[in-house]
Amino acid sequence: MTTAIRFILNGTAIRFILNGEEITLGDFGPTETLLDYLRLRRRLTGTKEGCAEGDCGACTVLVGRLIDGRLVYESVNACIRFLGSLHGTHVVTVEHLAAKDGTLHPVQQAMVDCHGSQCGFCTPGFVMSLYGLWLSNEAPSRAEIETALQGNLCRCTGYEPIVKAAEQVSASRPSALFDPLERDRTEIAAKLWSIQSENGTIVVEKNDENGTARSIVPSSITEFADILAAEPKATIVAGSTDVGLWVTKQMRLLNPVIFINHLPELQSIASDEKGITIGAGVTYTQAFDLLSAEIPTFGRLIDRIGGSQVRNMGTIGGNIANGSPIGDTPPPLIALGAQLTLRSHSGRRTMPLEDYFLAYGRQDRLPGEFVEKVFVPRPAEGAHFAVYKISKRRDEDISALCGAFNLTLDRDGKVEAIRIAFGGMAATPKRAAHVEEALTGKPWSWNVISAVRDAFDQDYTPLTDWRASAEYRSLAAKNLLTRFFLETAGAPAELRRFEPEEA
Repeated sequence: MTTAIRFILNGTAIRFILNGEEITLGDFGPTETLLDYLRLRRRLTGTKEGCAEGDCGACTVLVGRLIDGRLVYESVNACIRFLGSLHGTHVVTVEHLAAKDGTLHPVQQAMVDCHGSQCGFCTPGFVMSLYGLWLSNEAPSRAEIETALQGNLCRCTGYEPIVKAAEQVSASRPSALFDPLERDRTEIAAKLWSIQSENGTIVVEKNDENGTARSIVPSSITEFADILAAEPKATIVAGSTDVGLWVTKQMRLLNPVIFINHLPELQSIASDEKGITIGAGVTYTQAFDLLSAEIPTFGRLIDRIGGSQVRNMGTIGGNIANGSPIGDTPPPLIALGAQLTLRSHSGRRTMPLEDYFLAYGRQDRLPGEFVEKVFVPRPAEGAHFAVYKISKRRDEDISALCGAFNLTLDRDGKVEAIRIAFGGMAATPKRAAHVEEALTGKPWSWNVISAVRDAFDQDYTPLTDWRASAEYRSLAAKNLLTRFFLETAGAPAELRRFEPEEA
């Protein structure tokens, strides 16, 4: 360590279960991926390497972990999952599904029966996504099947036979005793509990041509704060859905890396009469049910962030902490007036989330500080709230821009308060201060909305990139205000057929 850290050292190796084998692993670098470990070290080549960024799903595996004492299996992208995040988990690959005599698992057999494979490259990933659905949902609807397959890309077979395979295996669900995870669930849960109950921080060191690289797995949030105080330049990894691409696409060397996805203190989510408190380690999947119930529009946005594999790994705290100008959650959080809590070895401080983003790639986070939680106030009674994501594809795509609106009207139909925030329109997620000022106190009417559209040009100077042009972003932001007005004013939707002008 570069600076003395006081903590209980539990060991120099992580422990997890791979299929049916207990693994103790102390020889890996902080950015070695699960995919490379499976294919290169273990020769489990059913897990494929495709995009290396969590988009295509060819590398899909299941990772089981204890959540509130319950063993839960989730599909994840092995290509951007680092080994250091696997301590106390159960990794399941496609090789574990078939019986020892070669009999296919019902999910695999359904893919055969329904002709769900052609070239076969993507098939193991589809099987693992459907297997995860099969474990968690006995009778999925067509929509739930399609949601489970959002993160899997098929280039030749087509999705219809794969969807039919999912429907077939659900309709004729065999005895769970056949399934290795259902059969061994109690035993696996006991082993994971034993691993997680061991106290102490784990530090894995590996020497290579670049020196000594360290992976640190703190045993508690207190030890995490102490370690970060001594290693303020360390990279913090929760879900790695963003940081993973720093490695696979930018070839960055990260050292040391602190893994925090296992810390229960960061994974709490709760609501009261004031609002919702979300721990920084809460994944999109964990947050979905509560946010959908409390703020339905927010829930619909989460359902469009990546595929299931990404939502099972990515965290709301990470989406905030990395400060991306196109992160999907900051705009609605800012529009709702969210408060951010930062923690360090010295204590905590709280700020409005909008003040956290200072400039491109720069946030108001002092050395040794980390995002601990975010508090989301409930929309005021009678308030109108909406969030809109604009992207080239509806599902599993990066935003060109994302806009959020939070409106309160007085009894006379005038704007009492309004908060508007956009991502993808500036170097940071940012409020539309001039638009808000132009609307406040004015009637919520078509004439007013039409008159204030140009105020967006005072708030934002968007860039042109491969996602969208500056002109498109500017026009789309103005049109989203118009859409929000039409929806809140109750105007009926009108479908018009496009008719080309005569030459």
